[in-house]
Amino acid sequence: MFEVTPGMRRLGASVLGMEAIVVALTTPVAITINKVAPSVALTVGLGLAVLCVLVTGMLKRPAAYIAGTVIQVLAIATGFLVPAMFFLGVIFAVLWMAAIFVARRVEGATKR
Repeated sequence: MFEVTPGMRRLGASVLGMEAIVVALTTPVAITINKVAPSVALTVGLGLAVLCVLVTGMLKRPAAYIAGTVIQVLAIATGFLVPAMFFLGVIFAVLWMAAIFVARRVEGATKR
């Protein structure tokens, strides 16, 4: 089974916390620059930011890492509203994977 380590929780929380800020800030960009309907921009931007915060609180559970991966896909998909999010979403997805794999590798090496 998937073991959650303290390093994974710390790094995952850092990634999701920063991502929450970035996706929340896509809301005004989508409305003013890309002329997206405010209801759509608010639902997507702030909804995804709230989802990031909620999953951050659940990072002790292995299922939260699946939810975090889904968030990464959704963040990339927000590129359809704000094209820069295609790039930023990929960056956060890479950071998310690094949070999982690098933390596990580092903590595995320190256990020996």
